[in-house]
Formats: sequence, structure tokens, C-alpha cells
Amino acid sequence: MSNELISAIQQIAEEKNLSVESIVETIELALAAAYRKDFGNKQQNIKVKFDMETGSSDVFDIKEVVDNELAERYQKEQEEKEAHEADGEKLEVKESTSTSTDNESEEEEPHFNPKTMISLSEATSVKPNIKLGEELKVQLEVPNDYGRMAAQTAKQVIIQKIREAEREMTYDSFKEKEHQLVNGMIQRIEAKVILIDLENTTAIMPHNEQINGEFYHIGDRFKFYIKEVNQTPKGPEIVVSRSHPEIIRKLFMIEVPEISAGSVSIRSIAREAGSRSKIAVSAKEENIDPIGSCVGQRGARVQTIISELGGEKVDIIEYAENPAQFIGNSLSPAKIQRVEIDEEEHIGRAYVKTDQLSLAIGKGGQNVRLAAKLSGWRIDVIDEDSGETKENGNLNPIADQETSDKTQTPQELEDSQEVTTETENDISTVSEDTDTSKENKEIENK
Repeated sequence: MSNELISAIQQIAEEKNLSVESIVETIELALAAAYRKDFGNKQQNIKVKFDMETGSSDVFDIKEVVDNELAERYQKEQEEKEAHEADGEKLEVKESTSTSTDNESEEEEPHFNPKTMISLSEATSVKPNIKLGEELKVQLEVPNDYGRMAAQTAKQVIIQKIREAEREMTYDSFKEKEHQLVNGMIQRIEAKVILIDLENTTAIMPHNEQINGEFYHIGDRFKFYIKEVNQTPKGPEIVVSRSHPEIIRKLFMIEVPEISAGSVSIRSIAREAGSRSKIAVSAKEENIDPIGSCVGQRGARVQTIISELGGEKVDIIEYAENPAQFIGNSLSPAKIQRVEIDEEEHIGRAYVKTDQLSLAIGKGGQNVRLAAKLSGWRIDVIDEDSGETKENGNLNPIADQETSDKTQTPQELEDSQEVTTETENDISTVSEDTDTSKENKEIENK
């Protein structure tokens, strides 16, 4: 019998990915609940010690030894309460509700709890050498019917506790992976919500976290960004995303060794999921080309990322500390004549030739909109030949970002995100304002 029990516990532990100790603890709690219900009383603090080798269990009533005066005061209060109830009156319980600072600073007077406490005089009658503060453990008799009745009660409790343990382990496991990239499979599609299978756990991808224009079918596998993990009464809720800007950073960290090693860093990201993204990169060493590292030989690295994003264009921009230069780079692929900075209004005015105006603004204003998100500046594009100004007035540029590397937070990017349905298959648009452009062309020719 004991061997069968041990095997069953070990099997449950292996299948549910739980420790044997946690299952034994759950069994002890269940047996204690069963004994308390059928054989105990409300004044007993029942604890059960389960022996997994023999399958037997010992039942104890455990109490803390306290001062006699505390127990006597409690007994007196109970007698007064019973006397008032016999006379048909209710005894008002005095509560310490004083708001004075002196009363708040005082420690609350301890109260006697007959379930968990026993007076010193009573304890010494059972164990003469016991002292204040020690635990008195009294072994209780186990009736013959205890095994059968306990098994019935314990069964449901054990199942419930195992489920709770599974949920807790799942929550802890995925909480550590929050804001990370994971592989998942489309499990079910319900209206606008898609259920994702992640390591035997189901996550949800709401409609606003999906890429507009990307098609999802049951069984398809994708990489997902774990946006948040919440604990709910029904268990952990894992929310994943395909449209979050930070998925770009994670994909580049996987594909570009220089980024994962820290020699190249992504300074900021602007994304309109499903259509186009811009990232600003910089290198910590002068002999490293940050753009070339991200593009890869013949565009191999960035092409892998584009494929993972379903054909979404990715512009790789060189970061610059100088705001004027950074704004000029951000408007790539347009050629910018010059950029004037208005520090007070936090506006960058970019001057372009007439033939570059539409390229700088982009389809539906997308290029200048992404450039503003990327740089954190409001950008006005001005036709140098005619003096016509195209204002970027509908944007809320991030002028007060506090991150040390000037990277937009995921929430700020998400709030300003506008999804479009372009599916152009360009590999990458590289800044043509500096000599970096020539270096990239040499890399692609190789």
C-alpha cells in the first residue's frame, strides 16, 4: 500500500511539475481539514504529520503556552458575555478607536485565542517541564472511520490544492519572462481574441495587440512578446503581443550578436505595426558600424526580422547626440539640406528640396510621423525652394523622456501607435546623410 502511495505521489509530482514536499504538505492540510470536520472541535488547532513511507498519519493538537493572566482575563470576559446574553442584552465590545498619536504608538494588547493558545497552568498539567512561549503538542486518537472519511474529504482538497500550486508555479514562471520574447502556437481564435499555446499554458492576444493585416490560423507558430502577467481568481492571465514596439528590440537582440553583446545598442524605436518601423542604433566603439551590423551581409539579418514581422519595413537609422543631425537621419531616406532647432518650442525644422518633399513626409505622413516618434522632437518639413511648410502638428513628441539612453518606453510608443496595412518587402532603408550609406552599399555588394 505504501509503495503504491509513494508511486502515486511521485507520478503526480512529475506530471504536474511539483515538488514531492509540496504534495505531502497538501495531503497533511487535507487530512487535518477532514479530521477537524468529523472528529475535532473548534477549540483544537489540528495538525497532521503524514508518513509517506508507511502511509500512516499522526494527528496533533498544537497550542502555544501563554501567561495564566491572559487566559484568566479571557475566561472572565466570556463569563460576562454569557451573563449578559442570559439577561437578553448584548455586551458591547470595547474597541481602541482613539486617534491620538500616543495611543497609535502603543502596542496592541495581546488577546487570548483558545484555539491556538493554552495557559501555563493547563500546559504544565500535561507536560510539567514546559515553559512560556513553547508549543504543547498533544497527540490525538485516530478513530477507525478516520481513514475512509478522511479520504473522501481529502480527495477534493488535494485536487484543489494541486491546481492552486500549478497556477502559482505558472504565474511565477511567466512573471520572470515578462517583457521577453517566447515561441507560441495559435491554439484557438475566438472573435477578436486569439488564444496562444505557450508551454502547456494558454495566453491571450487581444485584438489591439495583433498586427493589422497579419493572418492567423490554428497551428501557426510565431514569436510573441509577453506584455504582462496578471494573477486572477481563475489563475494567471498572460497577455502577449505581436504589435508591441519592444518586439523589434528583442528580435534584433536575437539576430545581431553585436547588440546582445552590448557593443551596439538600440537607442529608440518607433513603430506602426504591420507597415513600417524605425530604429536608431549606435556603437560603443568607433571601429564598429552599427547600421552594417544590423543589416548583415546582403541584408541577411534584417531580412530574417522582416520575415518574422510579416514583411514590415524596417529603417535602421544612426543615432546622433546632436538633435539636428539625429532629426536629419530620422527622416531617411529623404535627403535633408539642413535642420534648424528651436529649443524653446522643441521643434526641428527640416529643409528639403522640392523633389525630396514627398519622400521626407512619406505616404500619409508616415515617414515624418515615425521620425518624430523616434527623435522625440516635433518636426516641420519645409520646402526650401517654395518655402512651403508641412507641419507635424498632430503628434505629441516625447520631450520629457527620462531614460538614460533616450529610448521611448513601451507604453508611450503603444499610445502613439497607428497601424497601417502596407506590406512592402523592402529590406531596409539606410540613412544617406553620412558616409555610412556608402559603407552599407559595399557590404551589400559583397
